Amino acid sequence: GLEEGAKNQFSTFSNFITTINQKKEGIGNRNSPTQLVIPNIKNGRDLPPLCLDVRQKQRMSIDVIPPELKAPFPPEQALPIRTKTVKDFQDDMEKSKASGDWKAVHNFYSTTFDSFLEINAAFKKDTNSPFNTIEDSGIDAKFVNVVYDALLNTPQDVQKSVLKGIINGLLQEWTGPRTKDDLRAYCILLQNPQFSNTSTYVIYAHLLRQIAALTEADHHFLVHWSKKISQKRFKQVVDRLLQFISLRLFPAKPEEFPPMVKCTWWIPSATKVLALFNAANSLISPPIISYTDFYNSTLDHIDLMEEYHNWQCYGNSHRFSFCQYPFIISIAAKKVIIQRDSEQQMISIARQSLVDKVSRRQKPDMNMLFLNVKVRRTHLVSDSLDELARKKADLKKKLKVTFVGEAGLDMGGLTKEWFLLLIRQIFHPDYGMFTYHKDSQCHWFSSFKCDNYSEFRLVGALMGLAVYNSITLDIRFPPCCYKKLLSPPIVPCDHNTLVGICGVTLDDLFQIMPELAHGLSELLSYEGNVEEDFYSTFQVFQEEFGVIKSYNLKPNGDKIPVTNRNRKEYVQLYVDFLLNRSIYKQFAAFYYGFHSVCASYALLLLRPEEVEILVCGSPELDMSALQRSTQYEGYQKTDLTIRYFWDVVLGFSLDLQKKLLHFATGSDRVPVGGMADLNFKISKSDTSTNWLPVAHTCFNQLCLPPYKNKKELKQKLIIGISNAEGFGLE
Repeated sequence: GLEEGAKNQFSTFSNFITTINQKKEGIGNRNSPTQLVIPNIKNGRDLPPLCLDVRQKQRMSIDVIPPELKAPFPPEQALPIRTKTVKDFQDDMEKSKASGDWKAVHNFYSTTFDSFLEINAAFKKDTNSPFNTIEDSGIDAKFVNVVYDALLNTPQDVQKSVLKGIINGLLQEWTGPRTKDDLRAYCILLQNPQFSNTSTYVIYAHLLRQIAALTEADHHFLVHWSKKISQKRFKQVVDRLLQFISLRLFPAKPEEFPPMVKCTWWIPSATKVLALFNAANSLISPPIISYTDFYNSTLDHIDLMEEYHNWQCYGNSHRFSFCQYPFIISIAAKKVIIQRDSEQQMISIARQSLVDKVSRRQKPDMNMLFLNVKVRRTHLVSDSLDELARKKADLKKKLKVTFVGEAGLDMGGLTKEWFLLLIRQIFHPDYGMFTYHKDSQCHWFSSFKCDNYSEFRLVGALMGLAVYNSITLDIRFPPCCYKKLLSPPIVPCDHNTLVGICGVTLDDLFQIMPELAHGLSELLSYEGNVEEDFYSTFQVFQEEFGVIKSYNLKPNGDKIPVTNRNRKEYVQLYVDFLLNRSIYKQFAAFYYGFHSVCASYALLLLRPEEVEILVCGSPELDMSALQRSTQYEGYQKTDLTIRYFWDVVLGFSLDLQKKLLHFATGSDRVPVGGMADLNFKISKSDTSTNWLPVAHTCFNQLCLPPYKNKKELKQKLIIGISNAEGFGLE
């Protein structure tokens, strides 16, 4: 229907395509993208950077308004008077459906979309008001939605008239400064559902190109206006842009599109417009849609390392790379980038060690290519601390662990066991490094002062080693911890620069100490006299080893009362004290430990939530997904023993399922790619059925004897997974 009709219509659009391709002045192409860093303008809020430059270590200052933004806005043209209401339009639609005469509807659509002025005349809430602020776009969203919802149910000639009108509008608005009416038209056109059809992609591409080429100030308005779009429509626009990028990268019918060499600007333009919606999404708390809704899984199938290297080499100046817009790259793809970057660093460090050895005419051995950690189970923490401190230069080599007195060879399983036991001991309350908060079920850094913070550095190094060696850890830190870990994401060259300090809010405190956060929230909303009723000052008290110590939140804080006027400042300083200042030395050591292993520009691609997933994996176990992806050796999935096994496992409690996962893989966490990424295998063991199951954690392999009945299998399996610690050789 529409696809065929629109294709035929394109033969009459050739003049448009020719004209539009000739007008490229000032417009970036794939090799010269337009930079989209939004400035701060009057009455506007600071926006997140849209385009990430690997060479830009800190955000550019936006305190000074650029001179071009101070210029007066171009005057708005007088709008035609259009009086049709939502009710009028709906009545016209009903009459047309009943009679088959679409003339009134056709006239409305062809007139409304014929120019940007007509779009404003139809959809502007009040044609006499300028609507020049970021807070109100002046768009009658209900009318826009009704018109677009009806559009796809109209005859082909009506739909073609809309596309033809859009082309006219794009040609008219190609040059000259933009008015707010123009921006409104762009905002409305982006929501057109016709652009879900590939036959309209040429027009859609030119619309995106014009929007991408707007000034920074215009982008600022579009971002703030976009955040007012309903969740349903917002998601539709985002999905449409993602589909456009995917189908341009991997077209189902290549003949539908112009050759890639002639439209290299399509993907950069769409990505930049998507960046505007991502910026709008981040301005809202909670966001309109999840950050994962901006992922484009199609990018998992391109050469990600080429994208990464282009970004590293060229930044924003010369060549487009998806890494400039990391919000579009899925966590699975980012994991691939980090893994390969880590592998390249491992190979480089190992090669350098080999060259150094040979240059000194010493005999090389294989052990020099690895970070070899040898520990006793009875002295796990102290031995690990000593080994990592002694082998700082080897931290970026492949990790291999040996337990003294055990014959196991580390092909991955011993490393997982070492991480698990070490984390379990370090986070034990008796150890005193971390405080466990029952209400939030997470750990936080102990604020107790000590002479040596090296053990916090060890925990940071452990987390870094886990990411570097693709191991998931059972660590329960709040999201705030990962935000601090990326503050900044690259270790500053100046050692006097503060690290691990980030903007924290009451919401962050709620995730750690909900009871205290609730009390502070009550203080903010208290309607009585705060000074007389609470009798508090800008001073807080903490117990340290049985001794109560006081700390001023600001100079002379003990003499400054908390009042109705300054209570917001008090709460902010209190939260900052708890999450930043009181644990600065502990967290700084932790920060440097993590980055001593994980220092990489790839960290600039990550959100705090994504770092948490890389470190901890997912705690959600889907045993049905594991069953679907399991491979078999010596068994068929229809064999009686295998059917017994899955009947038992799917009936296990969550605790027993975690024990099984830990027994077979060395970790009870699910990796980033889900259960399928475990490559879990069940092999037939030719031993007696009196034997317990055996696991090869290096290979995520479970060796299962052919038990005769379900009861015996369940009994032996529970005994095996509940009493598993230590390694041996077969």
